[in-house]
Amino acid sequence: MKAIIINDQMRLIQTKIKTPKPWGDELLIKVEYAGICRPDIMQRKGLYPAPEKTPLYAKNIPGLEISGEIVAMWDKIPCSDFHIGQKICALATAGGYAEYICVKAAQSLSIPEGLSMAEAASLPESYFTVWSNIFDLGKLKPKEKILIHGGTSGIGIAAIQFAKSYGATVITTSGTDQKAQTCRELGADLAINYNKNSFKDELLNFTQGKGVNMVLDIIAGDYTDQNLKCLDYDGRLIMIAVQNGPKITANILPIMLKRLIFTGSTLRAREDKFKNAIAQKLKTEIWSKLASKEIKPLVSKIFPLNQAQQAHDFLQSGKNIGKVILKI
Repeated sequence: MKAIIINDQMRLIQTKIKTPKPWGDELLIKVEYAGICRPDIMQRKGLYPAPEKTPLYAKNIPGLEISGEIVAMWDKIPCSDFHIGQKICALATAGGYAEYICVKAAQSLSIPEGLSMAEAASLPESYFTVWSNIFDLGKLKPKEKILIHGGTSGIGIAAIQFAKSYGATVITTSGTDQKAQTCRELGADLAINYNKNSFKDELLNFTQGKGVNMVLDIIAGDYTDQNLKCLDYDGRLIMIAVQNGPKITANILPIMLKRLIFTGSTLRAREDKFKNAIAQKLKTEIWSKLASKEIKPLVSKIFPLNQAQQAHDFLQSGKNIGKVILKI
């Protein structure tokens, strides 16, 4: 099969490898589309290797989310939800940039009614991450206020819509007026262009000085101290990425005085049981909202498989508004 691997120069190249076979609780998927996300770029740069439990064939192939067709499954798989020929999307630990991939059945989901296969490939990594952090870890409640950085990233687009659908007030940051407008169209109550205004000042003015109950941050670095100042009493700062670097300089006094919770998570290396539980929650809580168009995916650009490196370059440029997708 054709697959994209990372070479010694940390570039993506197309090659041919043996097609994998499913085993145990796996489905073999003929991949139609693969979503591209920041962890893929980190893996290419040598900063985020595939977990040890990743199948050997997939360890040097990026790709955490796919859509495609089930073409084989182990004959003893205890799974009545799936059948040969079914279209699904799925979360993977690696291996998505390829013509075929083996994925866990319990981390696979049927395609919501009305969604294209390209849109479906944009869902798993962002949706699993957002649900896990906003609701399971962050315990977001209706009428609470949340600040979401990177509003037009895959994470941001999902987080805005998830939070609004559960009755939260949403504040976002992004780098252009066009991106801020997209955030408003997705449901943000306040969308801040951080290149024009201080997000801290804008947020505190909007909340009459009180701040928000939760910050979902993909930036870290010099944002951290400002995030702490944006939180109300008993607020939660949840870190899920470090685009400005993992090292911070921050005044920790607000954590003590305002009883703040400063936490974070990564998803890729978590155990299957943890991911399986998220898949069931998405199926129960979110999939109907996708079918009804209350929540909508947003695809920025689709690249062919042999332009995987160009797709990474485009995502790194920050020009995307929505997800970047590979057509396999």
